[in-house]
Amino acid sequence: MNKIVYVEDEPEVGELIAAYLGRHDIEVTVETRGDRAEATILEADPDLVLLDIMLPGKDGMTVCRDLRAHWSGPIVLLTSLDSDMNHILALEMGANDYILKTTPPAVLLARLRLHLRQAQGSQPEVAPAIQSSQRVLRFGSLTIDSLNRQVTLFDENITLSTADFDLLWELATHAGQILNRDALLKTLRGVSYDGMDRSIDVAISRLRKKLYDSATEPFRIKTIRNKGYLFAPQAWDTRSA
Repeated sequence: MNKIVYVEDEPEVGELIAAYLGRHDIEVTVETRGDRAEATILEADPDLVLLDIMLPGKDGMTVCRDLRAHWSGPIVLLTSLDSDMNHILALEMGANDYILKTTPPAVLLARLRLHLRQAQGSQPEVAPAIQSSQRVLRFGSLTIDSLNRQVTLFDENITLSTADFDLLWELATHAGQILNRDALLKTLRGVSYDGMDRSIDVAISRLRKKLYDSATEPFRIKTIRNKGYLFAPQAWDTRSA
């Protein structure tokens, strides 16, 4: 089941959309305030964020812009404001789509599923590895179970989004090797690195935080200057370097 955070200040609208999407295997968390949205999203770590524009505390455009600095998943604006300028601004702020609230629910569902599929486009490519005999990887206190899509570190269950798990699996199955952004994007999303896309960097930062790696001097998922990232196989026995 996919997870979505829907930021909508009108409770009836939020409940209706959440109920409809819930009937189609999408779990929805509704947040009613813009100034609480980013904290809710980062805590929930959803597969997609759905944003209204007119929100108390902080408008949806600003939420979208600020969120992009910390979160790489799809962001969709769902609004009643039918304006080309707002549409353009939303895309410039980092949104993946701009959908009017007058859009039929079935069409909304189809477009959300499209963005979810695109964000999870790595699954067909990593399927051979997941179906092989190497279903569980262990590095010291870290265990990655690809069959059940579970991660444990120091006997603690680590909750990861689908995209973050796929990134960790790709890094771990190439432990000790440097993977550049282009290789990671092609494998995980089927696109080439354009020199501007920071989604891999953001996802790496999120993984480091969840896996008790250092943000300033990472020793588990290392940054190799001008080359890419390296998963260090011997760095998982202690909580610190």
